[in-house]
Amino acid sequence: MSAFAEHPEMLSFTTSDGSLAYRDTGKGQPLVLLHAGFFDHSMWDDQIRAFAMHYRVIAPDARGHGASSNATRPFRPADDLAALLRRLDVGPAVLVGVSMGGGTAVDAALEHPELVRAVVVSGVGTSEPYFEDPWSLEVLGEQNAALAAGDIEGWLNGHLRFAAGPHRSLDDVDADVANRLRAMASRTISKHTAGEPDHRVPVPQTWRRVASIDVPVLAISGALDVSDHIAMAERLVQAVPDGRAVSVENTAHFPNMERPTEFNALLAGFLETLPNRSPSEAAIRRKI
Repeated sequence: MSAFAEHPEMLSFTTSDGSLAYRDTGKGQPLVLLHAGFFDHSMWDDQIRAFAMHYRVIAPDARGHGASSNATRPFRPADDLAALLRRLDVGPAVLVGVSMGGGTAVDAALEHPELVRAVVVSGVGTSEPYFEDPWSLEVLGEQNAALAAGDIEGWLNGHLRFAAGPHRSLDDVDADVANRLRAMASRTISKHTAGEPDHRVPVPQTWRRVASIDVPVLAISGALDVSDHIAMAERLVQAVPDGRAVSVENTAHFPNMERPTEFNALLAGFLETLPNRSPSEAAIRRKI
């Protein structure tokens, strides 16, 4: 079943380079959920159900992912996001992103600050990640070798190791979560071909510029995530004027999927602290 058939709120809009898909549901202040690399908006299903009762929840598929078109020319994900928010005439919005999506959220705060009310990241610092932990380097090396050999299954297995982190095996991750992640990654990788160029254009000097982000920033880390991801998130919140960090026990790179109740409570608590919050934000905090 396609994403469009599965959710009546799933929409798309045409850009100068294909179409971008997004889910749009609920009413209230805008809450934008940005997925990790090679996954899609459905990694946020648990958050969409919880927060759409009190927020307008917007969950796009990034270009080249899910139901969105592949890029055929240079683009910046933060600009795609800005185009979507301007098209919907919403903002400033709270941007919540895991991994790649968190990098896009930070980029948007740097490049389109008028559209951003607050930023929440998980498993990332900015769109310029760096890796030093031997476990990270091992897994990334496995993935690159698998892709070079055309071994998609090997690449998928490596990509999913981040769901477990360095302290567990994938067997320790809930089977439903692991299956959802594999299905999303399989759908996205199948959209691409070997040797396809990467048209993403990086936002420059993100680490040097993050101190200029003047909205609240929260990092929600999985306590079992690899040290690189945790360290980058902590570096981000220490660099911005208003940053804080929390963690979710017994989860690694995808705390929103492994421990949705705990993740949602942390997110709701953060939203409750934001300036000019709506009266409904205290209500959702009590319900989660």
